[in-house]
Amino acid sequence: MATASRLEDLIVWQLAVELRDGILKLTDSGRVLTDREFRDQIRDSASSVPRNVAEGFGLFQPRQFAKHLRVARGSLAETKNHLEDGRTRKYFNEADTVRLLKLAARTAIALTRLLKYLDSCKGHAPTGWP
Repeated sequence: MATASRLEDLIVWQLAVELRDGILKLTDSGRVLTDREFRDQIRDSASSVPRNVAEGFGLFQPRQFAKHLRVARGSLAETKNHLEDGRTRKYFNEADTVRLLKLAARTAIALTRLLKYLDSCKGHAPTGWP
């Protein structure tokens, strides 16, 4: 596996940012504006995913990075739950919900693959690690 020298090189971070930005746009108008608590929760969970990827990457320790990726995966699951809830409450239309759920699924796959790789390092930094 190629080693990323910058956070921006990580596909998982790119996907998480795209999901976060999609959630922010989705919650910027419509019926969801009437439910401030819900809107803030989905925005926070979606923002937590790239935030935790970034924090873990910045620690330069495979085990610490993996720990933060697991937190990011939990936040991603929470975001998916909020998307489903928002669809049920008629805050979001079907097309937007499906599009963002597919993006969340791609993000989950990338998170899992990176976690497996980091776990295979057994705590040692990969060759070329910054």
